[in-house]
Amino acid sequence: MVETEQSGAGAPADGGSTDAAMADDWAAALAEQGGPGASPAEVARPASFQELKAETPPGPVEEKLELVMDIPVTLSVELGRTKIQIRELLQLAQGSVVDLDRLAGEPMDVLVNGFLIARGEVVLVNDKFGIRLTDIISPTERAKRLA
Repeated sequence: MVETEQSGAGAPADGGSTDAAMADDWAAALAEQGGPGASPAEVARPASFQELKAETPPGPVEEKLELVMDIPVTLSVELGRTKIQIRELLQLAQGSVVDLDRLAGEPMDVLVNGFLIARGEVVLVNDKFGIRLTDIISPTERAKRLA
């Protein structure tokens, strides 16, 4: 005798016992993943977070500035510039005159670590040279010059 299989998903002749087992397997898998067949204790819940609040600064601005007050910087005053060839540079001697790109009486550039921050004029105070600041470069203008 030859037994014939029924077409239709390869189910055995008794029909219902494998479908019930497969349904149980799916329910167990969904329960593990928190799916629709899962018990309420196994379902994922939304996470709870503390409300974000803007932090107030720990102290006044003066305290924050104290951190950088002792950092050394190089301040220099530029009288003018010029480009010369090495041949001319080697010919310079005591008493030589070098033409600069500035006129007499023009303000000097005040540089901090090589960046222009102000302009000023030379003054003589107690037999020492100094500079009186006449124009401070704004932070936005300084940022433009960096680019």
